[in-house]
Amino acid sequence: MARSPITRDGYNNLHKELENLKKVIRPQVIKAIEEARAHGDINENAEFVAAKERQSFVETKIREIEQKLANSEIIDKINLPNGKVGFGSVVTLENLKNGGQVTYQIVGPDESDISSGKISIASPLGKALIGKEVEDEVKVQTPGGAKNYSILKIA
Repeated sequence: MARSPITRDGYNNLHKELENLKKVIRPQVIKAIEEARAHGDINENAEFVAAKERQSFVETKIREIEQKLANSEIIDKINLPNGKVGFGSVVTLENLKNGGQVTYQIVGPDESDISSGKISIASPLGKALIGKEVEDEVKVQTPGGAKNYSILKIA
C-alpha cells in the first residue's frame, strides 16, 4: 500500500485525536453502556441501543485513524528551489475574477480541511500549485467551473 504524505502537525493532531478516543471517549461510552444495561431489558432499551451505536462509531473511528497513522509518512516542509510551491507550503492566492484572496497550506489527503485553510496535495488546486512561483497564474477546473488564480505569496 502506498504511503500517504502528512505534515508533522497533521500526524500529531491525528495521534492526539486517537489518544482522546481511546482514553476519554471509549471509557465514557463503556460507562454509558453499563448504565443503560442496569436499567433492565436491553431489547427495548433506547439508551442501550444508542450507546452501542456510539460504541460502534467510536471503534470504527479508532481503526480508521490507526490505519491512517500506519500508512502515513511524515514529510517536513519541502522547500523547492527559487521559492516554488511544495508540500507544506503556505500559499496566498488572488482570485482573478473577483480579486478575493485566500491562503492555503498544501498538506496530505488525510489532514486536508478547507475550512482550516488546508488543501490536499492530491486536490485539483493542490496539484496545479506544485512547482509554481509568485506571480504565476493557475487555472483550476472545479465543480463550480474554472477558476483562475495568481500566486501572491509563498511561505
